[in-house]
Amino acid sequence: MTTASATAVPVTAEPHFWQGSFIGDEEAAGRLAELPELAARTLAEPLPTELVLSACQQLADALGTPDGPVRARLLGVLTDGTDPEEASATLSEIAEAIARPALERKLRRELGGLRPERLTRPDARETTFEAWAPVGLLVHIAPGNAAAVAPLSVIEGLLTGNLNVLKTSSGDTLLAQHLLAELAAADPTGALARRIVVLRFSSARTEWLRLLCEPADAVAVWGGEDAVRSVAGLVPAGCRLVEWGHRISFAYLTRDAWSDEATLDALAADVCRFEQQACSSPQVIYLDTEEDGDVFGFAERFAAHLADASAKLPRPELEPAEHAEITTTELIARLEEHLGLTRVVAAEDRSWRVLADTRPALAASPLNRSVWVKPLPRTSVMTVLRPMRRYLQTAAIGGSRADVARLSQAMVAAGVLRVTPVGGMLDSYHGEPHDGVYALQRYSRRVAVRAGEAFATTACLDDLAAPAAVPAAPSGPLLDKAGVQEQLRTLAPEHAHLYFRSGGSTGAPALSVFTNADYDTQMRAAADGLLAAGFDPARDRAANLFFCGGMYGSFISFFSILERLNATQLPIAAGTDHAATAEALVTYGADTVFGMPSYLWQLFHSQSATLRAYGRIRKVFYGGEHFTAEQRRVLTEDFGVEVIRSASYGSTDLGPLGYQCARAEGSVHHVLTDLHTLEILDPEADRPVPAGQPGRLVFTSRTRAGQRLERYQIGDLGRAAEGVCPCGSHTPRIELLGRYGDVVRVGTYFFNVRRFIAVAEEELGYRGELQLILDAGDGREQATVRLDERYAADGAPARAAFLAAIPELHSAVTEELLSFSVETAGTAAFERTPTSGKLRTVIDRRQTTL
Repeated sequence: MTTASATAVPVTAEPHFWQGSFIGDEEAAGRLAELPELAARTLAEPLPTELVLSACQQLADALGTPDGPVRARLLGVLTDGTDPEEASATLSEIAEAIARPALERKLRRELGGLRPERLTRPDARETTFEAWAPVGLLVHIAPGNAAAVAPLSVIEGLLTGNLNVLKTSSGDTLLAQHLLAELAAADPTGALARRIVVLRFSSARTEWLRLLCEPADAVAVWGGEDAVRSVAGLVPAGCRLVEWGHRISFAYLTRDAWSDEATLDALAADVCRFEQQACSSPQVIYLDTEEDGDVFGFAERFAAHLADASAKLPRPELEPAEHAEITTTELIARLEEHLGLTRVVAAEDRSWRVLADTRPALAASPLNRSVWVKPLPRTSVMTVLRPMRRYLQTAAIGGSRADVARLSQAMVAAGVLRVTPVGGMLDSYHGEPHDGVYALQRYSRRVAVRAGEAFATTACLDDLAAPAAVPAAPSGPLLDKAGVQEQLRTLAPEHAHLYFRSGGSTGAPALSVFTNADYDTQMRAAADGLLAAGFDPARDRAANLFFCGGMYGSFISFFSILERLNATQLPIAAGTDHAATAEALVTYGADTVFGMPSYLWQLFHSQSATLRAYGRIRKVFYGGEHFTAEQRRVLTEDFGVEVIRSASYGSTDLGPLGYQCARAEGSVHHVLTDLHTLEILDPEADRPVPAGQPGRLVFTSRTRAGQRLERYQIGDLGRAAEGVCPCGSHTPRIELLGRYGDVVRVGTYFFNVRRFIAVAEEELGYRGELQLILDAGDGREQATVRLDERYAADGAPARAAFLAAIPELHSAVTEELLSFSVETAGTAAFERTPTSGKLRTVIDRRQTTL
């Protein structure tokens, strides 16, 4: 995998980064005047979310390399005014936040999926398309006391497709500029660079602020009321103002909790972490009491815990203004001791202090290991806290399970945005709302397009406009099934939620493992493909007749796909009692069936009278195998089936890979480019085939956690279909040409079982199943074609037809290199995989008979 350091970003003293270049004040001033025109040009170009995820992961990898050049460059920038340990921790924090799994979780949680910018149907029963569109020109006015906030806000703006202009404080380091320059360098297309502008200047330069805010569609601002108010005065009417203001957080302890030593240790650690500079740091400790004595007694006890916690963490030097604020607050509290209102317990070296106050009103502390202790009986929570609701953020509640449940309700009703355990106030999780909202939604617009019935088979409107941007496949070795199974030995438990086994049609059943989120993404993509195939969730009544059990995934997958389409389904599953299955189809009014061709063929023929009399099966969607042309004719003419189409092209390892549209012919499928990148390689060498030529299908899955299925040889042959599909979709297409196993070498010649099937149809009018059986033989190899006796009463004419139509077969037999025969048998004699019921088209017994 390439890294963000592939193109070294120069370390420069220029304070501004503008669309890929570092510039000085004079040039920045000139470009600011052209910001409206820049926005119009840039926003006309869509920004695929996949591009942002890929670049962020590359940068995260580079930041996570201890001795790597990118981390070294950024540490050099950040340590200019920052403690080296703190600088290193900041870069590690950013790396964790922008890693692909964290951003994917954020996208799923906040915008509902990994491709929120695509116009898809939120309800598959309706032809209404919705998407999250960028708000437009997004200005970020960052705080000066949190180095990671500024670049992370810009990355959120990129995830939502915006043109981002970031203003940093004149006293800040150039971390944001250089980190975002590294991110831009990780994108070879240049699209990210075109959406990033970073300017460093003082807020006193009001003309620059005005030039930033006037053309903005949204302005995100961090700071107190004065900072927000000053920016709000520059924001034009209709511009969205996103306020990330200062907040106050507190702990709330019941009597049992404030008596617990471990709880007090955890709370003291929260007070000392980050010197209470974070909005989620505790500034007040509320006790569930009305007694002044409880407040003063707790303050004395808690002071000992705070002293211990403070001794374990070095305390930075304070600024004169911070000293002054602490001194003033402490002096007033000591004066009020004479009135019986307060009590101060402080360290002799002034490194920490506990300020006990009998009045419950919420008050900000002077920070830097200073904390208030106040009484607040639970019956007064709403009265005391609700007036301060605009400033409340986090409440850490200590108490019994029932206390936590009841008090959480009360705190949220009063205006609190987060409730955490004591000791976990500063902890967070990926995708957590910030200040009560999801940032990605504040940086986006929800847009809708209503369309008519002409779009019934269109799952995504974007596919009709232009090809989706698909990242290039990675370089590196090819992966086979053995490599996939080897990966499972070291797969972390958090990446292993759902286990499937393959049907074993091409060998021993193999195991595949997915996270629940990966599975959901794949099922939604397959559901979109099923819409394109002509399935109508508003009208069709679908019977799921795939096999299930033994960890085999077809039945479960299509249950999930139909569920996500909000379709009517009958989860019957394939079974040996064909009469009971047919009865269920008739009783419950099924008009659409899903299943394996071999099973469905048996079902239709064994229950021919029942299903012909019923006459309402209109659609057949199949998977795993193919219907022959003659079988399609019979289903259409004898049973009245109108649509026979692939339900999905996929594998147990990779999940869904492609889908057939309503205009697909033969084995042509569209590729699910939302999930995978496809390469078609020469059958004999690891190089791309010329356009339109057949080759090995090699997939790279981009939406799998844990397992890295990169350049995976799936075992199928195919070729790219040229041009835009008649259905109007620009999604690339492939024609499937069978599996490697369909081509066998016997009697020194290569034979494709599909050739035997075609000859049987064309020369004999054969409509049944066909199996090719290979044996070592006595002196020469033996090939036997097995036919269904219901459609081929005598094998002799069939043998003659095969010899006449397949020159290689005739030569091998004539040269006495091969013995060839045709046998007819009942359906019970045909060998199938026990898990899926799939017909084994080639049975090679030569290895077992040597």
